[in-house]
Amino acid sequence: MGVPVIRSVGLSKRYGDFYALKDLDLEVAQGEMVGFLGPNGAGKTKTIRLLLGLIHPSAGTAEIFGFECHRKPVEVHRHLAYVPGEANLWPTPTGGETLHLLGEVQGNVVPVYRDELIQRFDLDASKRVRTYSKGNRQKLILIAALITRPDLLLLDEPTGGLDPLMEQAFRRCIHEAGERGQTVFLSSHILGEVEALCDRVGVLRDGTLVDVGTLAELRHLSFLSFLTVDWT
Repeated sequence: MGVPVIRSVGLSKRYGDFYALKDLDLEVAQGEMVGFLGPNGAGKTKTIRLLLGLIHPSAGTAEIFGFECHRKPVEVHRHLAYVPGEANLWPTPTGGETLHLLGEVQGNVVPVYRDELIQRFDLDASKRVRTYSKGNRQKLILIAALITRPDLLLLDEPTGGLDPLMEQAFRRCIHEAGERGQTVFLSSHILGEVEALCDRVGVLRDGTLVDVGTLAELRHLSFLSFLTVDWT
């Protein structure tokens, strides 16, 4: 089957006696679209920060394409694009200049696809970033992640600030990424978003992975009570 795109064994992050993440064992295969469901504070963002190598684990290991995340971050980042839930961008450049800059860092930008995404997300790329609303800043970082068609998309609650129409545009783009064989790891507390996009789901609560499977397999869990149901 080859090397898993994401593999964690006993991955933990502890602050004193508090475990933000405890003993996470998870594998994601190439081409899979996996959701990471849980309420705010469950440990979803902490997991993604560990996968990005931004923080070091207290115990266990995390690998992306066989590279240990906190020891080989350069190699790891060559294979992925990351979308956080809150966009922190340079205020002065225009949206178009920002896309150019981020595209140059990652490489492999197809200009025709970039322009198509700008149209799909109805983004005015001529405006300076400081004039953008939260929703437009989120559109910008989504486009920046998608334009390089990375092997792995790490998405941490990526639709915050998007209106329902733009959420549909996002879902269409993620479906297309899956059809191209890209791997998607999507953190969310919105049940409908994960249900619409993901093959398998991991349910995280209080820093612990409760279960992994399809949503149909996980209906026996009580996790529905703490998730947002998206009717769009």
